[in-house]
Amino acid sequence: MRLLFLSFYYPPDLSAGSFRAAALTGALRERAPPGTHIEVVTTVPNRYRTFTRAAPLLEQQPGWELKRVPLPSHRSDMRGQVLAYRHYARAVLSHVRDRSYDLVFVTSGRLMSAVLGAWIAQRKRARLYLDIRDIFVDTIKDVLPAPAAWCARGSFSLLESWAVRRADRLNLVSPGFADYFRARYGDLPLSWFTNGVDTEFIAAAGAGAAPPEPDGRARIVYAGNIGEGQALHRVLPPLAAALRDRARFIVIGDGGRRAALEAQLAACNSDNVEIRDPMPRSALLEAYRSAHVLFLHLGAVPAFEKVLPSKLFEYAALGKPVFAGVAGYAARFVSEEIENSALFAPGDVAGAVAAFDRLELTDRPRPDFVAKYARTRIASAMADEILALAGLPRATGVRR
Repeated sequence: MRLLFLSFYYPPDLSAGSFRAAALTGALRERAPPGTHIEVVTTVPNRYRTFTRAAPLLEQQPGWELKRVPLPSHRSDMRGQVLAYRHYARAVLSHVRDRSYDLVFVTSGRLMSAVLGAWIAQRKRARLYLDIRDIFVDTIKDVLPAPAAWCARGSFSLLESWAVRRADRLNLVSPGFADYFRARYGDLPLSWFTNGVDTEFIAAAGAGAAPPEPDGRARIVYAGNIGEGQALHRVLPPLAAALRDRARFIVIGDGGRRAALEAQLAACNSDNVEIRDPMPRSALLEAYRSAHVLFLHLGAVPAFEKVLPSKLFEYAALGKPVFAGVAGYAARFVSEEIENSALFAPGDVAGAVAAFDRLELTDRPRPDFVAKYARTRIASAMADEILALAGLPRATGVRR
């Protein structure tokens, strides 16, 4: 039995898709019966220009093959991402040309990964499992100019429909996606395996409160993408100014709006925001441990009201206060699942200051959350479902 696994990102790259793919392929390898062959086709680390790591182009073991596609240098803007993905897609199609598969699995943060997987599954007469991490069609209407969004949405809607209707199983990472997919496609065979807490963060939980700053200000840490979706360039400069005497912000990451954020901070003469390049998880954990508060923000657009940011799982596991500017399903999740958290409407600086005042600046472990959302448990259950779809029995007696 042959399984093809497609993920644009894979460790040592830094992204939610990368960590999800690694956990899931690990679970598949542990649980697949003898004779199963798993092929993973991904890319060399490319998420951020400021974070590069060497990785072998080919890894092989009995029953396992991992191929990394080298990409041309590109920026994180839309044009750069399109060119990079086109290069990846061509390499994938070349790789699979003379191979056969029983099941194709795709974890897709962008629509075209799902389309690519659906095309391969159809050509190979294989079963198809789509893992949907974002709704591209819903997002472009809010991030592109209106005329371009109108044209693009029609074309991408057709592609989305073509791919989704060919899936034998569809997993939605956020329960907030449910209404969108049910309204468009009726009674689909849906699963709900979310992101989760990786073992590194479980081990780091309860490490102890961070020491205070000499001047008494709180250290607020944000880690992740600095793009249009996060809108840090819009909210952070005025928020940092409003909390200048009470907090210092550390932003760890890169992305298409980092330059805009730096320009806005300079224009505001901000002296309490430090921007650091992306870093490996070992260093990131140290930065988290040094934080008094962990910060998250999404732009004020309707599409983002459906998402469930993977960063919330990392933040919650560490027991730190969570300070989040989110709406919709993410706000509901924070309110119901994460103790000692404070919410404000995206972009609302006055609301953010009021939310900050509501936080208890003390660590509070969340063992129930960690147990409920442990990545190993979620990945194992999802691997069982993939193997069942492929017609393979589990190698272990573990049940969901």
